[in-house]
Amino acid sequence: MTNKLSDKDKKDWQNFLDSSEKLKTKDLDQSNHQIILERSIDLHGYTLDEANKIISKFIENCYLNQVKKINVITGKGMRSKNLDDPYQSKDLSILKYSVPEYIKNNSELMNKINRIDFESVNSPSKGNFNIFLKTIK
Repeated sequence: MTNKLSDKDKKDWQNFLDSSEKLKTKDLDQSNHQIILERSIDLHGYTLDEANKIISKFIENCYLNQVKKINVITGKGMRSKNLDDPYQSKDLSILKYSVPEYIKNNSELMNKINRIDFESVNSPSKGNFNIFLKTIK
């Protein structure tokens, strides 16, 4: 592979810079002109309270920006120190289970959501789940 640009590449680039033609947005579905975006958020290392606050703001922001799908990375909870504490719930002290429950029980957030992928939440081999958002009317 060469690091030098050919004269043709230089000319093409200059023509592009001089042109007023706009590039098509690849995030648009050309059949119905809706924005198809996916965003991810990683909640590793957050406390339950922090994670719930962050996911609320994130869902709100994604909904307003017409994001269709959110990938929420929580981890599997395998290294959670909560597993050793007999006074804490084994499941609800782990983000993988508590964050989707928090969302499900928050009617304001659920009004913006079509579906939460609970199959991924309940799968022992996955440390993430998807949220599918409604479109703004």
